[in-house]
Order: sequence, then structure tokens, then C-alpha cells
Amino acid sequence: MWPDLIKKSKEGGLDAIETYVFWNAHEPTRRQYDFSGNLDLVRFIKTVQAEGLYVVLRIGPYVCAEWNYGGFPVWLHNMPGIELRTANDVFMNEMQNFTTLIVDMMRQENLFASQGGPIIIAQIENEYGNVMSPYGAAGKAYLDWCASMADSLHVGVPWIMCQQSDAPKPMINTCNGWYCDSFTPNNPNSPKMWTENWTGWFKSWGGKDPHRTAEDVAFSVARFFQTGGTFQNYYMYHGGTNFGRTAGGPYITTSYDYDAPLDEFGNLNQPKWGHLKQLHEVLHSTEETITHGNITTIDYHNSVTATIYATEKGSSCFLGNANSTSDATIDLHGTKYTVPAWSVSILPDCQNVAYNTAKVKTQTSVMIKKKNQAEDEPSSLKWSWRPENTDRTVILGKGHIQTGQLLDQKAAANDASDYLWYMTSVHLKKDDPIWSRDMSLRVNGSGQILHAYVNGKYLGSQWAKYGVFSDVFEKNIKLKLGHNLISLLSSTVGLANYGPKFDLIQAGIPGPVELVGRKGDESIIKDLSAHKWSYKVGLHGLENKLYSLDSPQASKWQEHDLPTNRMMTWYKTTFKAPLGKDPVVLDMDGMGKGVAWVNGHSIGRYWPSFLAEEDGCSIEACDYRGPYDNNKCVTNCGKPTQRWYHVPRSFMENDVNNLILFEEFGGNPARVNFQTITVGSVSGSGIEGDTIELSCQGQTISAIEFASFGDPQGTTGSFVRGTCEGSKDALSIIQKACVGKETCKIEVSKDVFGSINCDSSIVNTLTVEALC
Repeated sequence: MWPDLIKKSKEGGLDAIETYVFWNAHEPTRRQYDFSGNLDLVRFIKTVQAEGLYVVLRIGPYVCAEWNYGGFPVWLHNMPGIELRTANDVFMNEMQNFTTLIVDMMRQENLFASQGGPIIIAQIENEYGNVMSPYGAAGKAYLDWCASMADSLHVGVPWIMCQQSDAPKPMINTCNGWYCDSFTPNNPNSPKMWTENWTGWFKSWGGKDPHRTAEDVAFSVARFFQTGGTFQNYYMYHGGTNFGRTAGGPYITTSYDYDAPLDEFGNLNQPKWGHLKQLHEVLHSTEETITHGNITTIDYHNSVTATIYATEKGSSCFLGNANSTSDATIDLHGTKYTVPAWSVSILPDCQNVAYNTAKVKTQTSVMIKKKNQAEDEPSSLKWSWRPENTDRTVILGKGHIQTGQLLDQKAAANDASDYLWYMTSVHLKKDDPIWSRDMSLRVNGSGQILHAYVNGKYLGSQWAKYGVFSDVFEKNIKLKLGHNLISLLSSTVGLANYGPKFDLIQAGIPGPVELVGRKGDESIIKDLSAHKWSYKVGLHGLENKLYSLDSPQASKWQEHDLPTNRMMTWYKTTFKAPLGKDPVVLDMDGMGKGVAWVNGHSIGRYWPSFLAEEDGCSIEACDYRGPYDNNKCVTNCGKPTQRWYHVPRSFMENDVNNLILFEEFGGNPARVNFQTITVGSVSGSGIEGDTIELSCQGQTISAIEFASFGDPQGTTGSFVRGTCEGSKDALSIIQKACVGKETCKIEVSKDVFGSINCDSSIVNTLTVEALC
């Protein structure tokens, strides 16, 4: 997908691509490196270069990014004497080794701008200033070391530190956030830079879908450049998918769409992509004046300002209205301009408004999902199955290692799997003080998923949600005299990735694990935490690679008596790749929680049974005015947090493909199916003098659903005519101009659509909605 995504980014008006470098992906085992396939960093940067774009390389190597363990390899955590992100020799040696490795790799390929390459900026550390205080003096020493170490590598391009107000020279401190117009660098000689303009927000299991309007993103960008900004980066411009076990959090979803201008599947997210493209075109036209001009600011009060950039060759003006409710009229050089609330108008020549952030003049696209139209593809997939073999853990309690304590899952599993079995035995005698008919098992967990078994029988499961790092599982149990086996399966949903000393947040079962016996009003607790515990990493099916056709047990699948709603079950089917080139998704409706593989490629964790919170969504269109946060414009309340999962076409063969599911909770695969995502309809509006451009992005326009020139009302999918209409039939005019074409342009004028009898206070508007 790289070439297509990079091409669309350039077409959207970007000058550079910013990327993290994921330490845990490139050095999964200490001193064993992986830069193959999709991890080929050099190839990625050269692909960007081939498109004529620059690169901002955020080495970190801590990245956050809602990525598993913030991008740190878990083997770091398990090194003796180590403390992460502080003045600790063990950690700093590893960090310097990896950073130097990346720098040397770039230098050997002549990829730094100082060598004629595309990399114009490099980053060391990441948002450390947000969490630095608890590290005390050692944190400050570490920060100074980071700067000195990076500078000593002599890359020939500037180094940046984001969210670091005390960044040591020559580091440039930069801003991250939804708005950075008020940001001032700590060095008066440093440029004002914005490394992360959050175009939306990430999603967590159980969370709603966050959206940020195109108008607000554009407002934040224009206001940043109005107030002296020199560099602005979108986080994300394309977020993509957390394939495999890369999602962090814990509880970050597999989708990392982020409501970005290019959606998870690489489609244009319209109108956001187009509205920002038009902004970029206008900003590029003012580049000479805003980078070299003298700056004059006029304050009109009530959050209304005009900023003039003037050179000997000409001037460019920004008219800003940061009031969230009231439009403003600005008198500039004897001419009056109306600036809508919460918007910026840009006048490249200080006379004519070329762009206003609140006025969207690009199409809105509605994406739809279509059934798999591949030849011979049955309406429902034919499944085989096999149980996950839990006998050794649930019945026999046999593991690989034994200790006399409860271990952090990071230490026991070293991030080799989401799954870790904790097993211990309890021998009870009749005279044991805890023995009673009213007993319970109490497990103090880490907020991750827990499945409990006692004496070979399933007891229950529990999980928390994003932001919860401790919880208590307690269920009544029936034990027997003599030997009793307790088997606890911890299932992580990503490791913590952010916060002060986030690396020390425990995963798995921190304990205590207790038996509670009740006799009347008296409770007696037996702490099992210091018992002998056996541990087994992973699952039997994962060990035997049931997701792979090369598995030695690939033939041992059953085709009869297909179970549903059965925990710990493997399912397998074959399918043909959907026809065409549209992105492919796997509809997991009916399944519980687990992992999916296509031809051995993990497409990530699935969890459609985890419904989004029911409250907080609005049926009203989101108001772009006023400060945004991730709770402002949300959808999908009460529905599966994520129902559809991206399957890149590069994962599929033209002929037969294999889909393997490991179902952890229990589900019904009967409704699982493959679909494609494409543009279903497009719509656009413009006033007299505008030109509306509609595109079905690879398809043809099949019909015109709505067309009106006058004062049409409503939103996409529910447009209606207003109180007045042009004298010519807008629908037939648009049909003639657009139907059968992939793209069409319509000039909005009375010459085309006829005279109009609208009231003088109404702005004559053309609105069109087309089907693809």
C-alpha cells in the first residue's frame, strides 16, 4: 500500500511524510534485527523520496503511538538492573545502540538531507516533558544525555524533541495537540513547529468512534500559520491498522483509522482530505510572503485578529475569528470581510479571500460495504473446527517454569504471546481453618482478560476497559478435600504505552490470589500468592501454528458438528479473494473475541462482542465551532466497537485463500463474511462563482439522487429543496453532465441553472448528490 498512500498524500498537498521507527519491531530479540518486508525502513523512505517528498524521521526510540509497550521491546524490561527512560546506564546503552544503528543505516544510504537525501528532520525521545517530573533529577540528566547523544551523531539535519519545554540546545522543542497556535518554542531562534496535529483520535475496545470535523482541522492549521508557524504535521494523515499484536493501550482496537484524511483502508476521507488539499494549495501560494515577510497583527478584540505578512514583492493576510459563536466583520484596508465564527480566511494578496476554513467546497463521500462478488464464492463459508487443547493446563496444571511467586506477565512471557497460564494447587484437609461450604476465589488482576478454571471446570471470566490497570475477580467455588488445581489464563490486549514509568505497569496477575472461606460472620483468607506456581506461555494451537498451512497438525480439523458459542475453539475456512481492487474487510459479526489469520498473516485481534458505550452520541450534525476534544463528536454508541477488519490484498492469493480464527470467548462463524469497501455516493455544494467537482474515485457516476439550485436544505442522504429554485431543471442538467463519468465538474451560475426568485438575503447555492 505504500506507493498508493504516498501518492495520495502528495496529491493532498503534503510536502513531507513523518514516520516513527518501532524498536520492538526492528529488534524483537536483543541484537537480532528485522528490516524485511513491511519493516524495510530504507525502502519506505526511498519510496517517499521517489514521490518527491521529504521525510521526518522520529527515531524515538520510545514512540507511544498507542503501540504495544510504546514501541519498546519487552526484553528491555527483563534486563538486570535496567530502568527505562531515565539516567540508567543499562537502558541508555541499549537506546544509543539502536539509535546509532538507525542513523548509520540512513547515512549509508545517503538519506539525510545533508547528503542529498529526503530526511530533513530527526527526532529523539517523544513527549518526555509530559511525564518527566516523577523521574526527578535523573530524568533531567537523561534528557540532557539524549540531546548530547543525538547531537554527537552529526546527522546534518535538525533534531527535535516534542512536548519538551526545556529541550537542551541544539534540540528544537515542538508542540503536539489539537491546537498549537499559542505555542512558543523555548529558544527565540527556534522555528515554531507542530509535530502532531491530531486529526481525530484513537479508539479503544468499548469506546465510541471519535470524529473531528474538516472545518476544525483546517481552522487549527490556518491559525497556526497565522501566528507564525513554520512546520505542521498531521497525526494521523493515514493511521491504518494494528495488525498482529501491535496494538497497545491496553485495549486499543485493531483499527487505527483516527478519522484521518486517508482512512484505514487508504480511501480518501472526504471532505477532510479535499478541504485540507485546498488549504495546502492556498498556503503554498503564500509561502514566499509568510516565510520572509514582516509581520503586523491587528487586534479587533473578541478573539478577532488580522495578520499581515508583507515583503517588497507583496503581502498575504490571515483574518482570524476564534470566537466560537459570533461571526465577525473585519475592516481591512477599507474593505469589509465577513469571517464566520471559529474560522480563518486567507487572502494571498490581502484583497481577495481564496479560502475560509469554515466553508467546505469539496465533496463528501459516503463509503459502503459490498458483498464478495468472487466467482463461485458461496453465500456462507464452509467451516471446519477443532478445540484448543487445554488438558495440560486446565486438567494437569503442567507448565514450562515454576516459581514461588506471582510473576508479571512481561517477565514470564517476554511478550511472546498474549496468553499466559498461571497454575497452582491447593491441598485441603477437613480441619483446615478455611474449609467451608461458602468459599470463593479472589484474584487481584491487572485489568486485562482473565479466564479461571478450578479442578478442570470453567469458573468464569472477567475484563476491564481502557485506562483500568487493576480489578478484582471473585467467584464462589466448590473445592474438595485433598488436591485442588487452580488454572488462571491471562489474556493481554496490548501492553501499556504511555504515562510516567508506564513500563512498570504490571500485566497478567499481580495478585494477591486468595481463597476466602466464610463461616457465619467470619471470613478467613488463605493467600496463595507465595505458593508454587507453574507457568505456560501461549496456547497449544499457537505453539503448533494452527494458523499456518505448514502446521504439522494442519490435517486434524473436523467438519461435522460445528460448535457455536464455545470457548477456546479454532475455526478454518477457505475463500476466494473479492473481485476488483477495492479494499477488503472481514465482517466478524457474531464472533466473540480472538485472533484472525489470512494465509498465515495475522490481521489482528477481533472483539465485536465488546459493545461501545451507549451514552454520548448525538444524532445532530457535529458543530465544528469551539475547542475540540475526543469526546465532542462521537458515533457508534451501543454497537460493536469494531465489527469489520482490514485484510490487505497483499495478504491474499488470486485463487484459494485460508482464513483461520481462534475464538477465545465463544461465537458463531455462520455470519462471518468478506466484503469490499467502495464509494456509495458523493455530494457537494457551492455558491455562485464556485465549481463543484464530483468523483466516484475509480467508479462511474450511475445516477443523480438530488440536485437543486436555490436554497436547498439538509445533509448528505437527506437533502430537500428549499423555498426557491432556479428556472432550469437542475436535475436534468446534472444528469447530462455527470452520469456515466468517473468525475464531473459543474459551474455554479445562473447562466447554467437559470434565473432564480430567491429572497435577496439568500445566497444562491447548488447542491448535488450522486450515486456511484
